[in-house]
Amino acid sequence: MKHTFTLLIFTLLIGFSITSEAQRKRSVETSPKPYDSELFDNLKFRNIGPAFMSGRIADLAIDPTNESVWYVAVGSGGVWKTVNAGTTFKPVFDDQPVYSIGCVTIDPNNPYTIWVGTGENVGGRHAGFGDGVYRSTDGGASWTNMGLKDSEHISKIIVHPDDSDVIMVASQGPLWSPGGDRGFFKSTDGGNTWTKTLGDEFYTGVTDMVIDPRDPNRVYAVTWEHHRTVAAWMGGGKKSRLYLSEDGGDTWTQLKTGLPEGNWGKTGLAISPINPDVLYAAIELDRTKGGVWRSADRGGSWTKMSDAVAGATGPHYYQEIYASPHKFDRLYMMNNTLMKSEDGGKTFENMDETAKHGDNHAVAFKISDPNYLLVGTDGGVYESFDLGASWRYMENLPVTQFYKVAVDDAEPFYNVYGGTQDNSTQGGPSRTDNHHGIRNADWKVVLDWDGHQPATEPGNPNIMYGQRQQGTLSRMDLATGEVIDIMPQPGPDEDFERYNWDAPILVSPHDPATIYHGSQRLWKSSNRGDSWTSLSGDLTRNQERLALPIMGRTQSWDSPWDVGAMSNFNTITS
Repeated sequence: MKHTFTLLIFTLLIGFSITSEAQRKRSVETSPKPYDSELFDNLKFRNIGPAFMSGRIADLAIDPTNESVWYVAVGSGGVWKTVNAGTTFKPVFDDQPVYSIGCVTIDPNNPYTIWVGTGENVGGRHAGFGDGVYRSTDGGASWTNMGLKDSEHISKIIVHPDDSDVIMVASQGPLWSPGGDRGFFKSTDGGNTWTKTLGDEFYTGVTDMVIDPRDPNRVYAVTWEHHRTVAAWMGGGKKSRLYLSEDGGDTWTQLKTGLPEGNWGKTGLAISPINPDVLYAAIELDRTKGGVWRSADRGGSWTKMSDAVAGATGPHYYQEIYASPHKFDRLYMMNNTLMKSEDGGKTFENMDETAKHGDNHAVAFKISDPNYLLVGTDGGVYESFDLGASWRYMENLPVTQFYKVAVDDAEPFYNVYGGTQDNSTQGGPSRTDNHHGIRNADWKVVLDWDGHQPATEPGNPNIMYGQRQQGTLSRMDLATGEVIDIMPQPGPDEDFERYNWDAPILVSPHDPATIYHGSQRLWKSSNRGDSWTSLSGDLTRNQERLALPIMGRTQSWDSPWDVGAMSNFNTITS
């Protein structure tokens, strides 16, 4: 009996061992393997829109030899080309490794040679960066990176009107760090090599430049000392100044007579195409003050004309100034509301933008039509045939800048929601049964202002959450249209809540009525935001941000801070 029992145990152990080994082998054979990229080679992205509200336009160029050909530089959407004055657009930069564009220039000697400076030309908290200068010799069909790969933000490119091998580049340089390819750069061999002649090695780049059309070797350029950190924004300094070169940018002389002292911020330059002796400078000074200065003697002396300066988000976001090629002393100044002067900058009026998006960044003119304006805004491209009395919107540029997106579980086709920069929170279908496909009419605004992180409720596609900047959270019933603000509030004896510019929200997959939201502490609601409970104290370092180093050192109170352009700091981000 004892031997029989021992044999039985031995047999069971052998069987268990064999079974375990077989299970181990099956487990190894069926365990997840690393993804094979070839599995996805035939998957293609498809564009579902939207274009009923477009995105931030950085620059515009109209071909002077064929005014139906335009190039549109998009802050977060590459370069687009039209050959039929905006009836249709084609993306021509999508195969390049960066998507953010600062400027576009057509070679005045050859309309098929196009130069693009990558990286947005603004100082905003939501600006994309680039990897240098690109050239196309076939009207945008193909591109070559021509260097300055560490520039990150390029604001202007000028090609010599008599020699296509001479190119000048105004590079703002990296926004969030020192160094890089910042300053004025010149090439005399078609962009194969570059020489820097203006700007420093740390925080001072060049933000604008113009040439005298009678003498292309006479170049005016303005430097910009600036630095952004997650904590703060320093929008200027004493190294921001206006310079003149009389040898094509090889050497420079600072212009001083009549110009302000102290800290300068972002400055825009224009030269009159009608009388190039006359120049204009829109200068930001401390605390977002400033004005427009005018010179009537080729920059030798300057007179302050007005206190006009771009506002809203801050001058760092605008400040470009354009002189009309059709009427002397008519100026257009970029701002949240488009500004126009008829007297050389003495007075400015806000143009009618009743049927137009605000936040203007670029203007282009047609030489053939003195009443024509092409304007680039945060909401896309607009044209006017009556100097701004009325506007036509280009509703076929799907370049909306999304912060974050979410999907619901609606049937038969799920919906996509996204919070967008300056274009609200939008929603649209992933596909439709309409033979035209997804149209602008299929998209809708579900919450106004800037949009940030949205969220949906599992199992109930009628309930979703959207927010405006810095935690202003709302719950929406898409069936009834009801919108309820549900932003968590501090108690009577508690500090104010610090919400990130793009504050996080999370819906529980286990209990759809439970949601989480973050300020400097974590909040939880079990009833879709009708009431909240804080789950933590302050989870951040709670630092004094103006005491943290910026521009390489701790700054004093009278430095050129722009508090209005800073986001809340010491916040939960995810």
